[in-house]
Amino acid sequence: MGPPVFKTIDEERLHRKQRLAASFRLFALFGYEEGVAGHITVRDPEKTDHFWVNPFGMNFAHIRVRDLILVNDSGEVMEGGRPVNRAAFAIHSRIHRARPDVVAAAHSHSMYGKSWSTLGRLLDPLTQDACAFYDDHALFDDYTGVVYETSEGDRIAVKLGAKKAAILQNHGLLTVGQTVDEAVWWFITMDRSCQCQLLAEAAGNPKPISHESALVARGQIGTPLAGWFQFQPLWDRITREQADLFE
Repeated sequence: MGPPVFKTIDEERLHRKQRLAASFRLFALFGYEEGVAGHITVRDPEKTDHFWVNPFGMNFAHIRVRDLILVNDSGEVMEGGRPVNRAAFAIHSRIHRARPDVVAAAHSHSMYGKSWSTLGRLLDPLTQDACAFYDDHALFDDYTGVVYETSEGDRIAVKLGAKKAAILQNHGLLTVGQTVDEAVWWFITMDRSCQCQLLAEAAGNPKPISHESALVARGQIGTPLAGWFQFQPLWDRITREQADLFE
């Protein structure tokens, strides 16, 4: 089992938009909202320098497929009747430009992700789940305020490199993937890994997994296919509970 193969561009576009709308519902369910902050993007399968994203200022819990907006590489809204978050464009447009392999990217100010980001440290391989990010996430340690300029998006993209995730110091988490499913799963499990390490260090001196074993675990649970597959139970749940997202 793996990501579906599509017969037409329209079919693939609809699939991506449905997964994107479902992902916003999941972000709302997990409490990843902080006012108007946060965005998930997916590259359009035909116009590959365009991406679909949430409308600025719309509650994650209310987003449906028809609410998503299409933004071009100049930040102009090509489809949809609401504006784009300037920070979403500044960050995501540069990630998509720098990484042709990235189909989707996720960023939000989740409680545990932004708490961990203040420490200016990478995650340690304390648990099996955290090993998905072992030697595969970066630290962007140059916070200068809300990201409104594409030049800062470029610097974030450079720090991210070929990795699946970045900790944006004093800001939050950023994850990417070859599918919406993968990028969003990495965000969810990374935020939980931040929570786990915060709890473990508050309780004592946690024992990390060895370098060799962490690499083995990453090869088992940190692949694009593993990220895609781990999202599927969440898809089943949210689409059963909130079927209006398909509207």
